[in-house]
Amino acid sequence: MIRFRLKELLAEKGFQENRRVTLDEVSQETGIHRTTLSKIANQRGYNTGTESIDRLCAYFDCKVEDIIEYVPISDTPKSAD
Repeated sequence: MIRFRLKELLAEKGFQENRRVTLDEVSQETGIHRTTLSKIANQRGYNTGTESIDRLCAYFDCKVEDIIEYVPISDTPKSAD
């Protein structure tokens, strides 16, 4: 499964700049809709296009592997039924 590290990147950027970085700010700077960013950050298994990943890389000045990572299905927590 692909996991997005958007929350971690927001926290790192906020820490480096000593301020809170919001999804609204990222949306305004990247042109990615706020709802899409929320889904990337919060929805397990969300699928987004390479254009969004490219814009996030430019915004955070990072590599693709800093935004997304592969997590084997066996390593993902089981949901409570």
